[in-house]
Amino acid sequence: MRTYAVRLYGKKDLRLEAFDLPPLREDEILAHVISDSLCMSSYKLAIQGEEHKRVPRGVKDNPVIIGHEFCGEIVEVGSRWKDRFAPGQKFVIQPALNYKGSLAAPGYSYPYIGGDATYIIIPKEVMEMDCLLPYTGDAYYFGSLTEPVSCIVGAFRASYHFEQGSYDHKMGIKADGSMLILAGCGPMGLGAIDLALHGPMKPKLLVVTDIDPARLERASRLFPAEAAREEGVELHILDTSKLANPDKELLLLTRNEGFDDVFVMAPVQELVEQADRLLGKGGCLNFFAGPTDPQFSALVNFYEVHYSGHHLAATSGGNAEDMRIALELISKGRIDPSLMITHVGGLDAVVETTLDLPKIPGGKKLIYTNIRMPLTALSDFEQLGTKDPIFADLYKLIQKHNGLWNREAERYLLSHATPIDL
Repeated sequence: MRTYAVRLYGKKDLRLEAFDLPPLREDEILAHVISDSLCMSSYKLAIQGEEHKRVPRGVKDNPVIIGHEFCGEIVEVGSRWKDRFAPGQKFVIQPALNYKGSLAAPGYSYPYIGGDATYIIIPKEVMEMDCLLPYTGDAYYFGSLTEPVSCIVGAFRASYHFEQGSYDHKMGIKADGSMLILAGCGPMGLGAIDLALHGPMKPKLLVVTDIDPARLERASRLFPAEAAREEGVELHILDTSKLANPDKELLLLTRNEGFDDVFVMAPVQELVEQADRLLGKGGCLNFFAGPTDPQFSALVNFYEVHYSGHHLAATSGGNAEDMRIALELISKGRIDPSLMITHVGGLDAVVETTLDLPKIPGGKKLIYTNIRMPLTALSDFEQLGTKDPIFADLYKLIQKHNGLWNREAERYLLSHATPIDL
């Protein structure tokens, strides 16, 4: 089977190539990838190369396929798995396999499986770890976004609280408590807001901060305070660059009691230290952001750790159960990850986009792996539509959905775009 894929050969060395997959073995599955959403983790992978903990040595001669937020269809099933899977089934994959303690993961570590490809071979360990999950949705991009949503679900579940004098740790964000999301208007921050408002664990007070005007405006538009109140949540979205004394004004919202849960969505020392200062008694600081610097550190007030029960939590991705929860929330319409997407492109846009990801504004960059298309912001569809009828039609389709990417737009793009070819 011929495939097109973006492979990592070393630091900042990504290449879009065509090559043949090896013959399928009895304990493997051949699959067709349709969509993949790009993640900052892939940028870190590209920047670090073999220094990344999930990358095997020797990628210069044995490159790995990148991309780990993907959805597609099964093409052929090895004999070992014929009682569980069948050709034509849609699927998603939880890349955090944790196979025998290994950090190896699809999109980081394997030569024949990753999201930025047309066809892939799913190795046995994915199925053995129950990380190949059937997907019954009618939009592939929803499937791709279950992985980032599962990371948020996992972070909410990994936070914990306990009463002073008790050793009974209660897992999850504090129900009816106070939550603060710092640097929270990026794509993962928006997903966290959505989950906090509509998921199974809700705070009573939710405060979100950022300093980017465009991101703040979009977050406020997508999550009006009135709609949050209908969910029983008092929501504040604030530009801390315009606050005279951010710590003081944020604490006032909690009546100076501090926050039960503080999520840090960007690997910035000042944000971590601010989070530490804003914790209330028994507060949990969840460091969601993944730094590229192995020496990244920040000061923590251990006086408050000792006397006030301040503590830290963090997760690197989710697990299969987190993904099942994400799939259920999406399928029931409780959360809408469409709001995370701001750009769409084809497989030919992956190399440049991945390497430039921190410089590209907006939210999630969604890739359709079987087409050619420059990375394009949804906000540019209207202007591009004056010269290109495809963008004109796509603009009409997203306007029907409050400017968001949607099922109709996906179907239209997949049937009208230029197929990938090298």
